[in-house]
Amino acid sequence: MTRTTFPLAFDCVPGRLAERLMARDRRVMLFGQPGIGKTTLASGLAAHLDGKQRAIWCVGADPSSPAFGMPGAVCVGRWRNGDWTLVDSEALCTLDAARFRLPLLQAVATLAGTVREGSLLLEAPGVVRGVAAAELLVSLAQAAAIDLVLVLLREGQPPPLGQELESLGVEVVPVRASAEAHRPGKMTRARSRTLRWNRHLEGGVEHRMALADLHLVGTPPRNAAEAWLGKQVAFLDRQRTRSMGEVTDADETRLCVMLPPGREPTGTLLVRDACRADDGVLITGKPFAEAVVRYVPPADVLPNGLAGGDGGVMPLVHAGAVIATLMNGVFGDPLLHLRLGHQRRSLLFDLGEGSRLPARIAHQVTDVFISHAHMDHISGFLWLLRSRIGESSVCRIYGPPGIADHVRGLISGIHWDRIADRGPKFEVAELHGEVLRRFRLQAGLAETQSLENKPVLDGVVLREPEFLVRAAVLDHGTPVLAFAFEPAFQINVRKEQLIGRQWAPGPWLNELKRHIAAGDRAARIALPEGRTATVEELAEELTLITPGANLVYATDFADTEANRRKVINLARDAHTLFCEASFLEEQRGQAARTGHLTARACGEIANETGTRYLVPFHFSRRYEERPWRIYDEIAAVCPRVVIPKRDPWIRAAGDA
Repeated sequence: MTRTTFPLAFDCVPGRLAERLMARDRRVMLFGQPGIGKTTLASGLAAHLDGKQRAIWCVGADPSSPAFGMPGAVCVGRWRNGDWTLVDSEALCTLDAARFRLPLLQAVATLAGTVREGSLLLEAPGVVRGVAAAELLVSLAQAAAIDLVLVLLREGQPPPLGQELESLGVEVVPVRASAEAHRPGKMTRARSRTLRWNRHLEGGVEHRMALADLHLVGTPPRNAAEAWLGKQVAFLDRQRTRSMGEVTDADETRLCVMLPPGREPTGTLLVRDACRADDGVLITGKPFAEAVVRYVPPADVLPNGLAGGDGGVMPLVHAGAVIATLMNGVFGDPLLHLRLGHQRRSLLFDLGEGSRLPARIAHQVTDVFISHAHMDHISGFLWLLRSRIGESSVCRIYGPPGIADHVRGLISGIHWDRIADRGPKFEVAELHGEVLRRFRLQAGLAETQSLENKPVLDGVVLREPEFLVRAAVLDHGTPVLAFAFEPAFQINVRKEQLIGRQWAPGPWLNELKRHIAAGDRAARIALPEGRTATVEELAEELTLITPGANLVYATDFADTEANRRKVINLARDAHTLFCEASFLEEQRGQAARTGHLTARACGEIANETGTRYLVPFHFSRRYEERPWRIYDEIAAVCPRVVIPKRDPWIRAAGDA
């Protein structure tokens, strides 16, 4: 294919360009890659023409990095007193010009149509590659009735979309970009966008409304209240934007939206994917659940997904500062790895086959919570034991009565003649009613040391300033423990405040979080600029503290009324419930004989808990060729279940 080229006819000198090309009123598109100087050129042209008593308008069509107006919108402004004055806007509620190009084109056509006199500049978004860019270029020219395109280029660079530019049927003029033009870094763009959005909402008023009273437009999250929090939204009237705001609170039936002063809600609400992240920065949000629960292929196998014999896809959950991963997938041995954010620390729930965890993680495991000692739940202890050789710290293990004997047996099955007294150390705690019976074991030492028993209140087996772990005893023909990980609270750093202060992130932020968690508000923190400030001062300015996200792990228990009641109480209003779903309902006899749940029972229990997300696992391998039947059976009774996308790498053979 022949590459279209244009001679570089002009340098990027606004006055010269205006004199040569804009002697009359024109409608001009400024086109080029991100950071090429479109915004600077638009201001330069406007200043020159304004000096000649010419009216000059600009439509900013880049919702991610607007030169004026609000991010997440297309804005039209008029040049007055040396800057752009916002005149009107149309909300997109997205920062992605390529993905939502049809709404963007409609907004450009509407706003460009309001300009009746003077010259119009259209600052195109920096989308210059692929089919989306080609469609956008041609359609933008038509939507704004463009008659001149200024294409900004580097020296020796071919014009992007050259054939599409030629096909426009309008004057196309290549312009040599300034050598000083550059694209700001990602953080700088995010800071500028967020500060502009904050100014838009300054002095805002909160409005409460019932979801049932609103007509929803766009791609609204409907599954859970938390999916609305921080969303950029717009109220429409007869397809025109009346106000833009942000969701500040939500439950299953109502929203609370912050709007600028003097703006009122209407009956139609637009929402897409622009939202405020936990740290306060305005970003493109991921689809509901995908930002929290994902299914990823095991890293050590070919991408054959659920149909393979490797354990299948791994559920991965982001819950505040915690990342929880079922390491052996939905079919493999149970092993839930909790990585505690901002700490070199991990917790394990059950100890199935452990080879998918790197040995370095074993040195960072401080606590292991074992449901019971069936082989698929404890065989990974040998991996942990071997990996912790040379580790001096003690690893704590919690489990049902008898777990200390099982751990001792696994240790004593190894000949430790060359380890002397340097073997891995463990403290094992057995839950006996309202008492933890504790023992100290060490590889290479034959004796077991009894430690002081500890009382257990409300099932809490471990309590630390940052979190606690609670246990409930279930029946599987043998005592089995289900566990709840309950953070005290979640500490989010407000990045926009860091940006405003020009403070670089670093270890000092982790130190701040540790002092907040410990309640030590009088401690002083050394700041990047050299001075110190109290934890009290910094916590108020830099952090948002929200309730913690509870995670519950329950597997290998019979479908009895007593078991259901205990799991429901343990997982009440949890963030995520990891729950076994071993058999389909048609095999409920087998489930009853072996003390396991059916998929239907799993879904019914999750509904009763009110958990936000249900992640089923511990599927019987008899369903490896038809895993979707399990998810379909759960989904029929529980809308909270998170189902893997049916991408090729997770498609069961029976679906082909």
